[in-house]
Amino acid sequence: MHESNNRDIESHVLSSIKNVKSFSYNEIKEATNNFNQSNMLGRGGFGTVYKGSLKDGTPFAAKVLSTESKQGLKEFLTEIQTIANVRHENLVKLIGCCIQGRNRILVYEYLENNSLDQALQGFKIGKVKLNWGVRSLICAGTARGLAYLHEELEPHIVHRDIKASNILLDKNFIPKIGDFGLAKLFPAYATHISTRVVGTTGYLAPEYAVHGQLTKRADIYSFGVLLLEVISGRRISSFQFSSTDTFLVQWAWQIYEEDRLIDLVDPNLDGYPEEEVLRYIKVALFCTQAAAARRPSMPDVVEMLSKPMKLHDMELTPPHVVQDSINLSRGCGLSNSSNTKSNSLCPPTISASIMYSEVVPR
Repeated sequence: MHESNNRDIESHVLSSIKNVKSFSYNEIKEATNNFNQSNMLGRGGFGTVYKGSLKDGTPFAAKVLSTESKQGLKEFLTEIQTIANVRHENLVKLIGCCIQGRNRILVYEYLENNSLDQALQGFKIGKVKLNWGVRSLICAGTARGLAYLHEELEPHIVHRDIKASNILLDKNFIPKIGDFGLAKLFPAYATHISTRVVGTTGYLAPEYAVHGQLTKRADIYSFGVLLLEVISGRRISSFQFSSTDTFLVQWAWQIYEEDRLIDLVDPNLDGYPEEEVLRYIKVALFCTQAAAARRPSMPDVVEMLSKPMKLHDMELTPPHVVQDSINLSRGCGLSNSSNTKSNSLCPPTISASIMYSEVVPR
């Protein structure tokens, strides 16, 4: 009975999407040379990604879910429904899928430079050139993709898992947001959605991690963390100082309070425009404030990143990082820093004009 219901759901989903081709398992198997190890692009909790080629020579990336995958049928179908009919320069394009027996495979466009996470690692060992021009391109493009999901689609989409490994890069380092297995459709009339907490530690907004209250501002918090990773060159998953674990967001706030923001910049990054880089860091701090209402919308973020702005950082309030289930706190967020520039962590929503103003050329 359960399998019959699954087949009904699958049929319903596949009949409701227009731009996705249905592949047979054998087609993908042949196109990836029998899922050859030499074609493997990456592996994760969900399964494995392989490079393949369509009959016309077009390369693709096949995300093959393992039978033990954390991503079940519901998440698999959510990913198809969410991204199938959406087209944007900064979103990964879904070409097709395979639902055959116990096999679950998503076929995406192939992106030559893999993930941002791998690019940041490659830069450290000299394999990838990530100068400031490339980094700013990645940040701004990701912001535009997220703004499109949040504001231009109806219903809006909250991604719920924005992180470096889910930002893929094409041959020109144009960023594309991928992995929509945890995405939620967000009706325009909804103020928030109460839901189970999923995502990645360190990227989770406090109000979502603590209360399960999901809004678009949760994605904005995650994007702020991502900005800090790109600017600093540090991976949030391995961010440590001495014997004490310190999250990147906490460290960024600490050096902001000590008025030495330039120390956050990747020491391997040469020849960057200091004023612009400092603006990007402050945008990240606006995005990662503990109180969701204090964070800018993604269109505001795009605006702040795209041109010279005077950011009113005297309006900034501290971040909060939920490290694990033991440390969950009450309220909209508690700062680990006692020396803050504001005593209020839960102020009312602020307008864009309070956060920034355009610089008018003389």
